Amino acid sequence: MRKYLSFFRIRFSMGLQYRAAAAAGIVTQFVWGGMEVLVFRAFYRADPGAFPMTLQATCSYIWLQQAFLALFMAWLMENEIFDCIKNGNVSYEMCRPMDIYTMWFTRSAANRISKAVLRCMPILLAAGFLPAPYGMTLPVSPKAAVLFLTGMLLGFLVVVAFCMLVYVVTFFTISPDGVRMVAVSAVELLAGSIIPLPFFPDSVRTVLELLPFASMQNVPLRIYSGDLAGEAAVLALALQVFWLAVLVLLGKLLMRRAEKKITVQGG
Repeated sequence: MRKYLSFFRIRFSMGLQYRAAAAAGIVTQFVWGGMEVLVFRAFYRADPGAFPMTLQATCSYIWLQQAFLALFMAWLMENEIFDCIKNGNVSYEMCRPMDIYTMWFTRSAANRISKAVLRCMPILLAAGFLPAPYGMTLPVSPKAAVLFLTGMLLGFLVVVAFCMLVYVVTFFTISPDGVRMVAVSAVELLAGSIIPLPFFPDSVRTVLELLPFASMQNVPLRIYSGDLAGEAAVLALALQVFWLAVLVLLGKLLMRRAEKKITVQGG
C-alpha cells in the first residue's frame, strides 16, 4: 500500500504545479457556468412550473458541477497511459513489482484531485456571493451535507473506475480514439453533464438512474441541491457502491487477460 501512496503523492504534487492552467480553467469554468445559468433562467421564465427542480437547485447543481469538473468529467483521461499502451512502454510497467491496475487507478485519482483542489474554491466562493437564485446555497441540512460528501467520494471513484475500463479496453484495440470518444460521449449525455437527469422524461430517467453513469456526478449534485433526499438518496449511494465494485472487478479481470495476451514489438 505504501508504494501506491507514494505514486499518489508524486502525481498529486505534479498536478499542483500547473497553476497557470488552473487559473485559465477557473475563468473558463465560471464563464461556462454563468452561460448555463442564463440559459436555464430563460427556460424557467417561460414556464416556471414545467421543471422538476427549482431554479435555485439547478443553479447549485451547475456551480458544483463546474467547481468539481476535474473529479467527474470522463474526458479528463491521461494521454500518457494511452501512449504507454500504444508504444509498448507498458512492458516497463509490467516489470515493476506492483499491480498495474492499482497503480494507474491511484495515478488517475491523484491527477483529478490535484486539478480539483486548485480550481474548486474560487468557483465556490464566487458562486456563493451571487444573488439568489443564481448562486449557490448551503445544503438543506447537516445530514444532506454528509450524504453529499459520501456521494461525491463514491461518484469520483466510479468515474475513475470507468476511465480505467477505457484504458484497459485499449489493449484490445488498434487505436484508443474510437473507444475513448464513445465512452466520453456516453458519460456526457447519460451522467447529467449536459442536462441534469431529472429533466429527462420519466420513462427514460427511470432507466438511466440504474446505469453506472447515474452513479457519477448525478447523485452528489442532486443530494446537495435537495432534489435527492431521504431513502432515495441512501438507495442511490448503495447503487454507487454496487457499480464501483462491478467496474473495478471488471477492470481487473480484463487487465489480467490483457497482461497474458499483450504483444510488444512482436515479442
